[in-house]
Amino acid sequence: MAEAHQAVAFQFTITPEGIDLQLSYQALNQIYLSGVRSWKKRVSRVRNSLIKGVYPASPSSWLFVAIGILATMYMQSDPSMGLITKIQQHLPLRYTTAMSGQTMVSALVFSTLLWLSLILALRFCLKLLLSYHQWMFEKHGRISNTTKVWVPLVRLLSSRKPLLYSYQSSLPHLPVPAIQDTVSRYLESVRPLLTDLEFKRMTDLANEFESNLGNRLQRYLKLKALWATNYVSDWWEEYVYLRSRGPIMVNSNYYGMDFLYVTPTSVQAARAGNTITALLLYRRKVNREELKPSRVPGTVIPLCAAQCERMFNTTRTPGVETDVLQHWLDSEFVAVYHRGRYFRLWVYRAGRLLSPREIEYQIQRILDDPSPALPGEEKLGALTAGDRIPWAQMRKQYFSSGVNKRSLDAIERAAFFVTLDDEEQGMRGDDPEGNLDSYAKSLLHGKCYDRWFDKSFSVVIYKNGKSGLNAEHSWADAPTVAHLWEYTLATDAFQLGYTEDGHCKGEVEPSLPQPQRLVWNIPAEAQVSSSLAVAQALADDVDCHVFPFREFGKGRIKKCRISPDAFIQISLQLAYYRDRSGFCLTYEASMTRLFREGRTETVRSCSNESCAFIKALESGETEEECRRLFQLASEKHQNLYRMAMTGAGIDRHLFCLYVVSKYLGVESPFLKEVLSEPWRLSTSQTPVQQMNLFDLKNHPDFISLGGGFGPVADDGYGVSYIIVGEDMVNFHVSSKYSCSQTVSNVSVSWNLGVGLLGTSLNWKYFLPWCKTT
Repeated sequence: MAEAHQAVAFQFTITPEGIDLQLSYQALNQIYLSGVRSWKKRVSRVRNSLIKGVYPASPSSWLFVAIGILATMYMQSDPSMGLITKIQQHLPLRYTTAMSGQTMVSALVFSTLLWLSLILALRFCLKLLLSYHQWMFEKHGRISNTTKVWVPLVRLLSSRKPLLYSYQSSLPHLPVPAIQDTVSRYLESVRPLLTDLEFKRMTDLANEFESNLGNRLQRYLKLKALWATNYVSDWWEEYVYLRSRGPIMVNSNYYGMDFLYVTPTSVQAARAGNTITALLLYRRKVNREELKPSRVPGTVIPLCAAQCERMFNTTRTPGVETDVLQHWLDSEFVAVYHRGRYFRLWVYRAGRLLSPREIEYQIQRILDDPSPALPGEEKLGALTAGDRIPWAQMRKQYFSSGVNKRSLDAIERAAFFVTLDDEEQGMRGDDPEGNLDSYAKSLLHGKCYDRWFDKSFSVVIYKNGKSGLNAEHSWADAPTVAHLWEYTLATDAFQLGYTEDGHCKGEVEPSLPQPQRLVWNIPAEAQVSSSLAVAQALADDVDCHVFPFREFGKGRIKKCRISPDAFIQISLQLAYYRDRSGFCLTYEASMTRLFREGRTETVRSCSNESCAFIKALESGETEEECRRLFQLASEKHQNLYRMAMTGAGIDRHLFCLYVVSKYLGVESPFLKEVLSEPWRLSTSQTPVQQMNLFDLKNHPDFISLGGGFGPVADDGYGVSYIIVGEDMVNFHVSSKYSCSQTVSNVSVSWNLGVGLLGTSLNWKYFLPWCKTT
């Protein structure tokens, strides 16, 4: 094969005259240039480690400290109060170096120690400042004196330009809440969902747990919190994600969509070229730590960036009992799927990243390749979509050696996975809403075999130029992937751009090797068809509905001095109440990235206050009463969200107590019941404009559709929403066809879109609060 010869640096044969050595100088030059790139990355990592290791100081500050110490010594003053002399007495050079040289070395050692002490002191001060969270609970215009002093101090210690991971060592650890506080908040959260008799029973269980087993479990958890960086994240990753033995497709993975109105080019290969380039440029920024650390919107408070570390070159490998996340430091290729065939596409040549036009050229070669899929190859990806145990057994039996292992390694070690889809998707044609639903389902599960669901993320490029991605959940949460995707879309459309005929910009080197076709030897009795049947049944059961709500957005809501997120969450409660004539346990994802290695916490947004408001609204209470109850419900929701963000949530604490109980081999009826309660309404807000790479006011057509996920409960809804600009909210609603009580399209969209957000919450209730009517 031609690509095999490209990889060989030299050849030799044994002849009667001796060894005949034939060197390929072109291949050796390629190896040399690739090595140069690798060493540049290593030097960059060392440099970045030094810079972030001394943050919030700078490496150059050592020079100022050393000069200051030497200057004071020159003026016959000892700033060390005798320490320099003691250091000099213990130097191994005192018998071989002149006295002046010994004094100079001792002074430099003292300067270094003083400099390191100052760095530790500054870092400790910054950690103390970042541990202060009371500012989140203060109302606008009522800032306390403590917060007024705290803000400039944080700005002062954050004044240096940080690298991506500069704040990691200064972020506080997630605190363990008091067990009585968690139990009390839990009982409050379930009160509107239980009858008096049920609530009394649950209260008795909670009190018994708190007074007996709970304190014992809490002591172990506090011990872990002292030892571990984050007492939740490793157990959350392992037990919620990696130990799950069911399919990760639909149940765990989630998706992100392209622009709603705009498709930068209709040329499939060109869109793939720019998208792959933008993703690799983002990876370069991550590797060089050139990305600015994410912050709480509107503040200087940094968020943990640990999730970025495994964004690329990462895959989830199956096991019989638990899966494992594998991450490689670098990868110079991506894996590509098209019409049942797998390819390895090298994206670097001679140590340089291929231009977008060159990547388009290579993608077009794959699209034009007429070769058929090998036996068993076309639907091989279904193994990643089905149950985990059969996939683990299949991997061990058929993919542990030989050609199958080499091809599987090419996929798993790739920077990411790319699917060139033969379908056309997007909001188009005579049925734009129905096409959006089809678009969502395609990204969520595709054909169940044309995505590699184990990869950290898979990019999908459709025939008409539309794009999207499917992300594996264990390594990171949606805001991290949304940050990546936002950069990719903006870079594709506004920086890389296209020629007038829709092709990528740049030139093509004619000697580019062909993309390497991966070869497989799949036996006929393999597990592929069984895994595909499981995945197909799951995919066929998912009902997705996507709709942009254009009646109003956060602009009108904020004029009424209401939190947009609280407004939507209370609206979802009303939608569910009208749909099912009752309330349910509701999950809203909140981040805990104010803490080191923080991930998510649950906001239980179905509260006593929100239920009281909805009942009043539905029973026809007066405007004044509805207004009062809505304000209470909104404030309660905001407070719950803030508590979740600051480590005072309920569910992660109870989850970790449950894990401890399992390690100790003890049963807790209270924890068992809490952890088995179904989330019939699972919701999440997708962040938007995290990087501000373009202005939506000047480019209103470049609106993101956001992304979504599958339902958590068989008889429930999954609702994702993205608040875009001032006048639009995009909703993604999912449920299961197998449940006769849930219909994503008809009942929920009507409640959300018209009956709920428009007419039902009559704006006349809130006009007196508006700044302008």
